[in-house]
Amino acid sequence: MEDQHELKQKIDQLRSEKAALQVQSRLLENFVTFARSSSHDRVMTRLLQKTLEISAELTAADKGSLFLLDDDGAVVDGILTRVDPTPEQRSRIIGQVFEEGLAGWVRRHRKVGLIVDTKADDRWVDLPNQPYTVGSALAVPILKGHDILGIVTLLHEDPGHFKQDAADLMQITANQIGAALENARLYSKLNESYRSLERAKADIEAYSKALDNEMAKGKKIQRDFLPRHIPQIPGWDIAIYFHPARQVSGDFYDAFRLQENLLGFVIADVCDKGVGSALFMALFRSLIRVFSGHTNLQGVSVPGSTGSDPDSRGDFLSEVLNAVALTNDYIAEEHGEEGMFATLFFGVLDPATGRLAYVNGGHEPLFIVNSSGIKGQLKATGPVVGIMSAMKYEIRWIQLAPGDILIGYTDGVTEAMSPQENLFGKKRFKALLKNSPPTASDLIEQIKRDLFEHIDNAPQFDDITMIAIHRESERKA
Repeated sequence: MEDQHELKQKIDQLRSEKAALQVQSRLLENFVTFARSSSHDRVMTRLLQKTLEISAELTAADKGSLFLLDDDGAVVDGILTRVDPTPEQRSRIIGQVFEEGLAGWVRRHRKVGLIVDTKADDRWVDLPNQPYTVGSALAVPILKGHDILGIVTLLHEDPGHFKQDAADLMQITANQIGAALENARLYSKLNESYRSLERAKADIEAYSKALDNEMAKGKKIQRDFLPRHIPQIPGWDIAIYFHPARQVSGDFYDAFRLQENLLGFVIADVCDKGVGSALFMALFRSLIRVFSGHTNLQGVSVPGSTGSDPDSRGDFLSEVLNAVALTNDYIAEEHGEEGMFATLFFGVLDPATGRLAYVNGGHEPLFIVNSSGIKGQLKATGPVVGIMSAMKYEIRWIQLAPGDILIGYTDGVTEAMSPQENLFGKKRFKALLKNSPPTASDLIEQIKRDLFEHIDNAPQFDDITMIAIHRESERKA
């Protein structure tokens, strides 16, 4: 008899385990189906419904409820036995069953609650206006380790419907239900993360588009700061090339007429890259124009200085070129905390004589070339502009003869990178000047052609700017 009893227990256990595995399989199949066909926020709800249906089917229950709990044991989701309660009714029902009823007992004790007869068990609470009769009840905790994920409560109108074998079956099945619900919860969290990423991606794309639009406006505004038209002077050929590495640039060039038929021209490179350098580029350019006397602003006076040039225009040229020192002082005193500065060459040319006065504030040397090659260099006459106030900038003079070309550039030319990360270099640049073409435009084109052959498709990190001024020969004058 004992052998038969043990055999029956083993058979019952195998049946229970088989039923539990079938529950797991069905829940998994339904979970996959829901995940593929439902919106993300409905997956958990539909899986709860299917879980309750399968539990009721296993135990032949009439009705049931299922609650999901958070780490603190509070209800976060669930299905009530009563259909379509109002939010107030739902809150009141949940509060009462967890405070006084069977579900609360199961949450506190973390074990199966079996009520054979609701009238004889004080764990059962009859709810107000309950539209159905309950004779017996079975509540099962869904556990993951020591944590309780939820509670399934099954109801039947007859007393004694639920027995210990049903309780044991549901105890085994609850572990499978717990695994399925945990997977569904993780899936919902994962998909919420995906949705958050998609929203963030959309926000980033919108921001990027808006930023591109603003950068395009900035690029146009900056372009407007550069001269639209270079002054045309009989007997002189002036060529410019400007190629920003980004949408906005720190390089700038300028050319403008001054009093007494003089020509002022600038080539400069503001430190750093991007929007900050572009803003300071506009400031440097404006200050040079104001302090040189090209642009008159109310309340701005430009003090003069004396020069040593024997030319009768020496005092005036010194006054104009003092714009570099005034710009330096303004930037250093008003914007010193930003640490912005520029290398800057400012020249004032007398087209009638070819006489050139200049200040070179830490900029690359400008070269004078002719058909014989490099004739001379205009090296720095003072430090970079904007670092420290009260700096000295020496004014120097040179004579451009007929056929001479003055060529200036920013370091974006010599530091241009090839795909193999090799610099274009000063040696290669000077080699191009030794075989100088006859005009400023031709010289710029020759340098461009060789430079971009070197660059190929390599990304560039610095702006490229060049200016060339050619005094044509006497026969062309």
